[in-house]
Amino acid sequence: MCGIVGVVSQGPVNQLIYDALLLLQHRGQDAAGIVTQQGRKVYMHKAKGMVRDVFRTRNMRALPGNLGLGQVRYPTAGNAFSEEEAQPFYVNAPFGITLAHNGNLTNAQALKAELFSTDHRHINTESDTEVLVNVFAHELERTTRGLPLAPHDVFAAVANVHRRVRGSYAVVALIAGHGMVAFRDPFGIRPLCIGKGAGGTVMVASESVTLEGTGHSLERNVAPGEAVFIDLQGKVHTAQCAQDPKLAPCIFEFVYLARPDSVLDGISVYQARLNLGETLAKRVISTVPPNEIDVVIPIPESSRPSAMQLAQLLGIPYREGFVKNRYVGRTFIMPGQSVRKKSVRQKLNVIQSEFKGRNVLLVDDSIVRGTTSREIVQMARDAGARKVYMASAAPPVRFPNVYGIDMPTATELVAHGRTVEEVREIIGCDALIYQDVEGMKNAIGKLNPRLDGFDASCFDGVYVTGDINPEDIARINEARIGQEDPLEESASRLSIPNPQEA
Repeated sequence: MCGIVGVVSQGPVNQLIYDALLLLQHRGQDAAGIVTQQGRKVYMHKAKGMVRDVFRTRNMRALPGNLGLGQVRYPTAGNAFSEEEAQPFYVNAPFGITLAHNGNLTNAQALKAELFSTDHRHINTESDTEVLVNVFAHELERTTRGLPLAPHDVFAAVANVHRRVRGSYAVVALIAGHGMVAFRDPFGIRPLCIGKGAGGTVMVASESVTLEGTGHSLERNVAPGEAVFIDLQGKVHTAQCAQDPKLAPCIFEFVYLARPDSVLDGISVYQARLNLGETLAKRVISTVPPNEIDVVIPIPESSRPSAMQLAQLLGIPYREGFVKNRYVGRTFIMPGQSVRKKSVRQKLNVIQSEFKGRNVLLVDDSIVRGTTSREIVQMARDAGARKVYMASAAPPVRFPNVYGIDMPTATELVAHGRTVEEVREIIGCDALIYQDVEGMKNAIGKLNPRLDGFDASCFDGVYVTGDINPEDIARINEARIGQEDPLEESASRLSIPNPQEA
């Protein structure tokens, strides 16, 4: 999961891109990068760390130009600890192309071999973004053949990228001396939208909140398979470049990843989470009589809309029982699992009066590993709760994600190969209520009937690209092992930052 932004303007864009990345910080906190273009010269700065730490005044002054792009990275492919793999990536031919992307290529290894043997291009890192920029550069070189670059050449190159590349990818790229191109995979798995600001500025970004927060108006989402080319004068050219596009966005964006104040593919993320609370309420009633629940308490932060809606429908008081310490930082420098429990208690503190002597229903957005959930249940018991029920606004996470979320391997997923009762015993709660897969899809899908469906693969095991088999999953899992720094441990459910923490 990453966040990307691209801007074409008549004035300097460095500060605008910086502000946009701050609004996308929830999508990646491991590295950040900005590239700008002045004339035909490209300027770039990227490094590991948060946006506010990567970019100092001297770095910003060294990023002149009226068009540029930026990215915040949470690594899901390649080496998470390599400074070289921070985005954007640059290749000098043809024209000079700089590219950033959000997603994950499922055929990156095959493409890398193809690039070497057929296209005669060298890949120097394990990043699938470097693979993607080289595929795009090769296809753009083939379509132009030395002629002046026209929008239809860019669209032809993107069409060839769609034919070669598999997986999820929302892309923004600069073509030196010509303009900016943005495109989305044929299933629209990862989000991308476009808007305009004062003076004709054009911005593309992962989430609508980025546009609104920087004074731009959201015009629309980039369609699956579509390419958008913005020339140096700010004129927008568009074309559908995929043969059979289908809109099937990642449903986890609405459950957890995106900010609640964003609108993705015509769906309000906040309303989606309210709807999930409504359908979850029906599941709770069938498991625990409402008169046996004294209070509904969310686990901060992204579960709050679902918890509020659930409490209102059941007629049960909604209370804040956990307070998050926003200044503890990411609990990554931890020597092992034993310290994980301590780190959860460092991040969350209980308000004992909301628990003591009560039957509490804790509501979370999802349960992945189960380790954090188990510790939070114990915290509620230690605070004096008589009974602790747990409800998840998402169904059981049973399968790995291959489209750009750093989901644990199947063996690390607490629900993989286990019944709900077995998971309940592991977590230690008195009752465990999960969202239903179809209920989740209906609750969110009815907000935009034009959707063709969702990628809900981590819940139902159905991978929308149709090219994932058990061997691929095993290979991806093997690649993931060894990428984790032995000194790093995350207390979050997904090893990704909570959208509300940024």
